[in-house]
Amino acid sequence: MRVKALAAPVEVEPPRSGEDAADCVACNTPDDSYIWVSDRWRVRAMDRPTGLPMVLILECRSHLDLGDLPNLLAAELGVMTVRLERAIRSLDDVARVHVNRWGDGSAHLHMWFLARPRGRLQLRGTFLSLWDDILPVIPEQQWRENLALVAAWLAEFGGKANAEPPHIQWQSPSRFSESPSAQADTEDADEPVASTNGPFAPWRPTDLADMQAEGSKADTPPADAYAGGVPTQDVASDVTRTAGMTSPDPASRRSAIEANEPPPTQVDEEKPGDPASSTDSPTSDAGAADRSAGDSSRAESKSGESKSGDASDGGLAVSQREPR
Repeated sequence: MRVKALAAPVEVEPPRSGEDAADCVACNTPDDSYIWVSDRWRVRAMDRPTGLPMVLILECRSHLDLGDLPNLLAAELGVMTVRLERAIRSLDDVARVHVNRWGDGSAHLHMWFLARPRGRLQLRGTFLSLWDDILPVIPEQQWRENLALVAAWLAEFGGKANAEPPHIQWQSPSRFSESPSAQADTEDADEPVASTNGPFAPWRPTDLADMQAEGSKADTPPADAYAGGVPTQDVASDVTRTAGMTSPDPASRRSAIEANEPPPTQVDEEKPGDPASSTDSPTSDAGAADRSAGDSSRAESKSGESKSGDASDGGLAVSQREPR
């Protein structure tokens, strides 16, 4: 290795970039390109993540160089330097902040702030800016978070912070669908699974209309109370049957029983003195109707005979006394 040869000095130095304010890049850059702005100062970052945790540039809004600053801006430069150094040093994994001013490339005042990572002792000294081109770049999300933190720190003392933390990356599914694991569990279940329209097929709503329709069905009592399809007695039928059984009228009770359920083994509740209640075998409704009709006819015949006997001027009594 050989040391690079030193070139001869030139008589006239070339002009720097932005000697004229009309051609100055810093003066023509809008405030949206800076992470923090105020009335007299602005702070900008690189256009992409760097190898160091943070690299920032402090610029004055006026087109001035360091030696051209008036007393007010010169005093504020010291305050801004300390404030920005504290903001960068507050970041995680930052041990020191190097503050440099070269001024060979641009005529507009710009101060460099380079953050040295914690524990990286090889990066100490004047070669930190060279290490920035060698180190692998930090993740973009972490880089944007660091910019937002520094901008918020400066905004606590005034000005406006333009840098924002990165937004959370998330996606919302447009529809709900069955997961493969849930479908596998359904196929391996012991319960029988019929076709899509079968009695055991699981139903799931596909959109909002199906959910509303299912909600309206939930308000109506189901026709079957068991999953196996066993029909249950209707509530109105239970009320009618109960009213028929407790009613003192036998005809209304029999009509209620015939309308709802004709049980083959049900026995009508009768009075304790009724002979039908003492029998073990069930009686049919037709037999009960015949007995009622026979009883009524016999009662009518007896009443007719009594009336005819009374109308015969005591003939029955005379015939009974003749044998004497």
